[in-house]
Amino acid sequence: MYKNKISIVIILAIISFQTAVGQNNTNSPYTRFGFGQLSDNTSVEQRAMGGAAIGARSPHRINTVNPASYSAADSLTFMFDLGLSTLASRFTDDAGNRNTQFTGNLDYITMKFRLFPNVGFSMGLLPYSFAGYNFFSADSVAEYLGSEDYRHFIHSYSGRGGINQFYTGVSFLLFNRLSLGANMYYMWGDYDNVRHLTFTGASPHERHTTDVNTISVSNLRFRFGAQYQQVFNHRHNLTLGAIFEPKTSFGAEAVRTTTTHAIDTTTVATTGFELPLTFGLGAFYRLDNRWTLGADFSMQQWSNALFFGERGRSLQDSWNLALGLEYQPNFRGRRMRDRVMYRFGANISQPYFLVDGETPGKNFGITFGVGLPLPNTRTMLNMAFEYGRINASPRLQEDYFRITFNIALAETWFFQRRL
Repeated sequence: MYKNKISIVIILAIISFQTAVGQNNTNSPYTRFGFGQLSDNTSVEQRAMGGAAIGARSPHRINTVNPASYSAADSLTFMFDLGLSTLASRFTDDAGNRNTQFTGNLDYITMKFRLFPNVGFSMGLLPYSFAGYNFFSADSVAEYLGSEDYRHFIHSYSGRGGINQFYTGVSFLLFNRLSLGANMYYMWGDYDNVRHLTFTGASPHERHTTDVNTISVSNLRFRFGAQYQQVFNHRHNLTLGAIFEPKTSFGAEAVRTTTTHAIDTTTVATTGFELPLTFGLGAFYRLDNRWTLGADFSMQQWSNALFFGERGRSLQDSWNLALGLEYQPNFRGRRMRDRVMYRFGANISQPYFLVDGETPGKNFGITFGVGLPLPNTRTMLNMAFEYGRINASPRLQEDYFRITFNIALAETWFFQRRL
């Protein structure tokens, strides 16, 4: 019976995710750099804790950041997690002009259950990156064409699309302390970056130009994780975690089409992309099953990864530091208010792209959230609220407020009824 239930959930999940693929959940000019805005793949619970996740380990949550966490799956429980978000972004340029954009989308679909004793399994659909922007700039250039004159022009930029990934992961618990796991990702998707140059005059010397860069992706990649857990005096629980991804070739095809006065020139590049070496360390400390403190540090070596056949020209090494705190009054309490979870966090990061060849400013965010138990179940409704600022360029500041929520379904499926 439970196999039929799993099949139904998987089919519904795929249909839901495919409906959301191609929808835009960002409208930031900064997504025109690199592969767009990269997703951290954290769950709503982890986002409310600033994004700390590498050391997170629980039978009641799904942690796709560190595949070693799957071995904590409860022997009788099937978990299903669906996350959605809405984003409000305010952009302020160096002249003080402001513009506000609103977007929203389905974020992820994941599931987890135990395969065998001490062996956990997880699968789902996650975003890898997304791009969405539409802006323009106006300027003029002096030119001598029989008489000195100025030619006015408008540069417009737009982009849309993203890279999705389907993952499967397995984890093994060894010696009741050490857990090892791995994720395999199949990545696919494409996105377009369009630049259009338009001259406002009618001179025959003026040529309108449109450049369209399309990147299409079909690729496999792997992530490896480890966690070590130790309990002290039945009150203190410490989990140390680590993740690692080797640098790999990226199966991407780039097509550039340039159109000038109805003359098309197309260049196809089938090589020259790599995904960076990635590593991270994290720790989670839990006291009396009430207080939980988490911390993460991760890094990606983008400067050593090929991008359009070059290294270090438009991408740089990136890093992220996240801190989080969670409090639950009494996880065994019968009253709802005893089992409510309160979460707080903060993060700071260095972007992976360069802006006009320069290192951009750092990004930061502060978060808080709650986890609400549904009556007479182990299912949780979680909400995360995040305020952040992106200072990648002194010419444009992005302030955003994101609300994310999920329903973490936990059902007892894996048992046989006896009369």
